[in-house]
Amino acid sequence: MPYDFPIRKIIHIDMDAFYASVEQLDHPELRGKPLAVGGGSKRGVVAAASYEARKFGVRSAMSGALAKKMCPELIFVKPRFERYKELSLKIRSIFFEYTELVEPLSLDEAYLDVTRNKVGNPSATLIAKEIRDRIYTELGLKASAGISINKFIAKVASDINKPDGQKTVNPEEVVPFLEKLDIRKFYGVGKVTAEKMYQFGIFTGLDLKGKSLEFLEEHFGKSGMFYYQVVRGIHQSEVKSHRIPKSLGAERTFSENLSSEVFMKERLTHIAAELSKRIDKSDTAGKTITLKIKYSDFTMQTRSKTLPYYVSDRELILDTSMELLYQQPLDNSVRLLGISLSNLKGAETSQKQDHSVSVQLKFEL
Repeated sequence: MPYDFPIRKIIHIDMDAFYASVEQLDHPELRGKPLAVGGGSKRGVVAAASYEARKFGVRSAMSGALAKKMCPELIFVKPRFERYKELSLKIRSIFFEYTELVEPLSLDEAYLDVTRNKVGNPSATLIAKEIRDRIYTELGLKASAGISINKFIAKVASDINKPDGQKTVNPEEVVPFLEKLDIRKFYGVGKVTAEKMYQFGIFTGLDLKGKSLEFLEEHFGKSGMFYYQVVRGIHQSEVKSHRIPKSLGAERTFSENLSSEVFMKERLTHIAAELSKRIDKSDTAGKTITLKIKYSDFTMQTRSKTLPYYVSDRELILDTSMELLYQQPLDNSVRLLGISLSNLKGAETSQKQDHSVSVQLKFEL
């Protein structure tokens, strides 16, 4: 039977341990050694870890002190975001040689729609392999890729054969692939949600598929529809090469500067609550959460994360904001914090329909 919704040829490219790999690229003496980008002091935070360090359990957002305890031989280096951005732009320029439909999620990952592409190659699988080979040949960095009929499955697939690998999920493989998948592997199901699903006997995609839409909406709110659809291979979000910068936000300036992330959680909780009220009043949802930080010397910094689905839930916005806060060490004491939600539902301009196609199951990626 044919799909009754448009399916596309989507590639998700995810750089392998990007920040750490860049440091090992630029400093050969660090290659093959456990490396953390970030601070190793008591207040330091790991922004990224090499695969050598991950073998010891070192992960991003972990405190530097704990990381050092888990891996005594761990080497810390300061982040160089200008260098990461420089290489990210070079990687992106490679993407644009294959398609104009490129949607970056961060410096180290992006979606590409190659349903129709500039090189005339009908195989998204071969395009992904060629892009990965070029990134390594031209820049010395390794990437993994996921290829499938929509963004959600491509994102999940890119993690299957990491590092330096790729996974293609063809149309006829989508449902069996999702049914066997551990629920923790579903992009958008965080630790707290996974624990909640366990309580309802949901451990795999097949378990999730067995729950009705009414059940999922009752217990997971607005995310219920998302879970109901994606486990059936339905995710119609298009690759957006341009976004309208319309957003909702809330922020707070403090009477005394804050010097530790620990003291900021309570403030972010109140800010997220205020933003949630504005979101409810506007009856909208968004995909991109941005944390705004103004330091005591009045310099400004923003950190963003784009989710594969629309969110409006206060707790999810707060959890993501905290993740962004611990993404890298603070540059100074902080006088202002803000959270904004952008990439809002209804604010995106739709792309032309001819970028997607309705096809039979024999459609090959």
